[in-house]
Amino acid sequence: MAQNGRTNTRTTKRRRPLDEEGIIPILARAVREVENATNRDGKVNAANRTKFHAAGLLIREEKIRLDSDTTLSQKDREEQNKRLDGLAMIMVKSLAKDQSLATLLDPNAKVSPATQKLRRDMLLASGKELDVDDILIVDDAPDEIVETKNHVLPPSVRRAERARPFLAPVFTEKPRLNGRLQNWELIEPLFRAFEQGGQAASMEMPEPRGLATPGGLDLMLHQAKFVESARQGHRSYLLADEPGLGKTAQALIAAEATASFPLLVVVPNVVKRNWAREVERWIPHRHTSVVHGDGDDLDAFAEVIIINYEILERHAGWASRFGFKGMVVDEAHFIKNKDSQRSKNVQSIAQAIRQRQVNPLLIALTGTPLINQVEDFRMIWKFLGWIDDERPMGELMSKLESLGLTPADPGFFPEARQAVIDMGIVRRRKADVAKDIPARRVADIPVELDDEMGRSIRESELALMKRLVERYDRIIAGRGDAPTQVDADIVRLVASSEVEESKQSTTDDNVFAMVRRIGQAKATLAADYTVQLAQNVGKVVFFAKHIDVMDVAEAHFAKAGLKTTSIRGDQSATARTAAIDDFTNDPDVQVIVCSLTAAGVGINLQVASNVVLAELSWTSAEQTQAIDRVHRIGQEMPVTAWRILAAQTIDSRIADLIDSKAGLASRALDGSDADLEPSETVQVAALIALLTDALNSRGF
Repeated sequence: MAQNGRTNTRTTKRRRPLDEEGIIPILARAVREVENATNRDGKVNAANRTKFHAAGLLIREEKIRLDSDTTLSQKDREEQNKRLDGLAMIMVKSLAKDQSLATLLDPNAKVSPATQKLRRDMLLASGKELDVDDILIVDDAPDEIVETKNHVLPPSVRRAERARPFLAPVFTEKPRLNGRLQNWELIEPLFRAFEQGGQAASMEMPEPRGLATPGGLDLMLHQAKFVESARQGHRSYLLADEPGLGKTAQALIAAEATASFPLLVVVPNVVKRNWAREVERWIPHRHTSVVHGDGDDLDAFAEVIIINYEILERHAGWASRFGFKGMVVDEAHFIKNKDSQRSKNVQSIAQAIRQRQVNPLLIALTGTPLINQVEDFRMIWKFLGWIDDERPMGELMSKLESLGLTPADPGFFPEARQAVIDMGIVRRRKADVAKDIPARRVADIPVELDDEMGRSIRESELALMKRLVERYDRIIAGRGDAPTQVDADIVRLVASSEVEESKQSTTDDNVFAMVRRIGQAKATLAADYTVQLAQNVGKVVFFAKHIDVMDVAEAHFAKAGLKTTSIRGDQSATARTAAIDDFTNDPDVQVIVCSLTAAGVGINLQVASNVVLAELSWTSAEQTQAIDRVHRIGQEMPVTAWRILAAQTIDSRIADLIDSKAGLASRALDGSDADLEPSETVQVAALIALLTDALNSRGF
């Protein structure tokens, strides 16, 4: 009997916890991941802050539990307390490297819903049974956009919603998978998988059916492959091609191939007008509308609606319920900060689209998805629906589960990296597709001058037009007849006289002063576009005509953290050579700011392949000379010149005239059959066009 008693005592005695049982090994893994992050970066991101906070809460709770657990032997209690103290020391070391973590160890620190959820998941993974109240986490932050007093409802949207009263949303729910990876922290391992590098981060593309587009233009081969991928059923993309490879066209034709209309396009203000122009080029049968201000002039029945980040908050309410079938986010690195209002607006609208549509088209466009760290991927992946705040979503989770590996297994990281790439990362460089793209091209970027200076410029242009019309009418009246059509000879006479008088004039409404003011008004917008280019592709050559425009640009570059140099007319030969050498040889010098007249000839800047023309020349030759500082013998990359044009002003008309003047050289020297234009100067030709349009609008 005694023997049996001793046997029972041995079999019922509590076993010592194993290293892989209970909450402690789960906490150890979390604490080590935070430690690795601080060792690597010196600070932690939002996900690791949540992990640090949850671990701190659970260590505190576990120590309290151990003190009150009467079933534990003193030896077991001491051993587990020792292990918890060891984890606490690791956390203190992390805190020493990122002192912002100290606030999370305050017992009174606010516990976010994300921290509550992670704490719950850790407890469940340890095998602990929880009450219903502990399992259900209430998040006070709404997933959907809540209408506020800042939100607007444009009249056209109200009419469109009334015209479609029975347009019911198609709500879809993507269930979470319950597999071997369910209790693993996966977002950080996925980021680390990209830190480790590997093969090119671009998914496989199918061969295209053809290159033709609705606008009559042909796609390049790499563009057509992207479109074919969408046509075959893929719907979410991080399109990270280098600038100059036509990401805008690819997105628009992909929307056409998948019938993803109405399509919402979110862009920086500087390229809003250009997107409308690209829609007209590539899918001209699709009506587009650009949202300005409160959207009073918006046509909500348009198939493509373009809006800029700066006003998105005002329109987020109706946009989230409108029934968009696709969404394109241009310069998607703008949303990398999850706490920024523009990121929150983009995420909320995208979430609503994913919930209301089956397989919507979602495209993030950026030549630079990563600015500072791999963490910059997070908000782009979330926009695309690949991940949420905590873990991979359905399709990506399924891909990872199918690997049969965990982050602890050899081979997980390259396989996981490829799984993310196959979700829709597309990255091509100019060097990869050089045979498909022209060696040199000029791309126009229209910008809107919607500030006080812009309004003043448009008023001056109206005053100029009125003065030209009055002068024309006086000549016609003096002639004593009633013409039945515009007299081209008198128009040319009026325009030529105006130009000659403008050379001596000091008023703001003469053509020379107006063009200079347009350049001043575009300066910051042109500099901002240059910053985006420099962050995307590296070195950029910035050309301007006037010193004050150069000064504004250089101040903007400095504010953006770009190192620059410059070439100006008042430099010595030594200073000029030093500036060129700095731009050519110093990898930290990203932009060279050049005077069109001082740097237009005699220098070699082919270390860059992108040129920004902030102001227009008065001759095609001057523009060509500027571009040829980069497009020269020895240049191995295709060259793109980006002309910044002020929309709805004489600036755009001058650009067209400069291009037409290039036809003369093409015909005379290159054997081109381009039409010849009259031989007057661009200034005269611009005023001829301005006056002719005004007269034709009156009718005869």
